Amino acid sequence: MAPVGRLDDVDLTQALGTKEYERLLAVRSWRLAQLRLALGGKLGESGLGPGLLVMFEGWDASGKGGAIKRLIAPLDARHVRVVQYAAPTADEKRHFYLERFITQLPGLGGMAVFDRTWYGRVLVERIEGFATTEQWQRAYAEIVDFERSLHLEGIILVKFWLHISPHEQLRRFKQREKDPLKRWKLTDEDWRNRDRWDEYAGAVEEMVERTDTTWAPWHLIPGDNKKFARIAVMDAVIGEIERGCAHLGFPLPEPRPEDAAD
Repeated sequence: MAPVGRLDDVDLTQALGTKEYERLLAVRSWRLAQLRLALGGKLGESGLGPGLLVMFEGWDASGKGGAIKRLIAPLDARHVRVVQYAAPTADEKRHFYLERFITQLPGLGGMAVFDRTWYGRVLVERIEGFATTEQWQRAYAEIVDFERSLHLEGIILVKFWLHISPHEQLRRFKQREKDPLKRWKLTDEDWRNRDRWDEYAGAVEEMVERTDTTWAPWHLIPGDNKKFARIAVMDAVIGEIERGCAHLGFPLPEPRPEDAAD
């Protein structure tokens, strides 16, 4: 499987041991809970902060579910909404492809996590022929404009591509085959997608190149080591909250002194 530009620059050898992972997980969890309460107007006198939308894309078996689970674990379930998107229904196909996402967007002070997103237009819909060439080619500009509008309305956007090697993906597929509680996650479509790895990698590369913006940058997360990926996701969300709130002039509480150096 041939390497492709930017994805090939992701260092998949990065890893965390269990002890360091558990230490960092506790530190990041505390800070995320603190920031989430601040955005929701539950700390201080600043009122509601910006909305927060965290979006996950990635290879099959790249660890999106585990990363989402650790990200939201320290948060009050009343203060975050997780939405999983699969193929559009027959009714959804009758409408503009962005429409089905709009009702789930967070308002001011809210938070939503999307497991799969509107980027399906330029990934699976492009590769599998579910969108015409004209449709997926124009989608890059449509998505950039849409995300810019969300940004201007006061939503912080955090976009992730969880990247793994084809060898690691195969190992995880075989693990799922053997586990009766995880076997349901593995489908014939997953195996077919592996056969088109290079096509999908090229589509991901173009997606990142054409939709990486200052208001909604892509975070390419090395996912071969799940522990490292989960902390990297939490770090990126914390960093984007802090960056977005600084831009908007919304005050945030300082981290605990003992955590500030991490």
